[in-house]
Amino acid sequence: MLKGTKIYSIFTGACPKCHQESMYKTKNPYVLNDVLKINDHCSHCGTRYRLEPSFFYGSMYVSYGVGIAFAVAAFIISYLIIETSLFIAFLSIVGALILFGPIIMRLSRNIWINMFMSYDKTLVKK
Repeated sequence: MLKGTKIYSIFTGACPKCHQESMYKTKNPYVLNDVLKINDHCSHCGTRYRLEPSFFYGSMYVSYGVGIAFAVAAFIISYLIIETSLFIAFLSIVGALILFGPIIMRLSRNIWINMFMSYDKTLVKK
């Protein structure tokens, strides 16, 4: 349903041009040795994922914003909804950032590359 949108590529880690395969060597972000290992190019459409040598350093800026969003969500859930103490809310923020760290890293990379590439429906075989 969302295939062909940036949202699809961001949340699935699919090639931003054709959406036919994952950009990552391992789909599971919790395989910590492979969390940031990315394929050189898409085997379906040939899109290169590393546009320049330090391309994904920019995703660190996106990662900050995504991390803040996860931290705010953890605070709202623990302090405002569950009504825990501020100390427990702080621990829940730290726990959420550690638990979701690999997802935050991949999500920020996906957002970063999708800022520079768009879906091309002519690359998809019908």
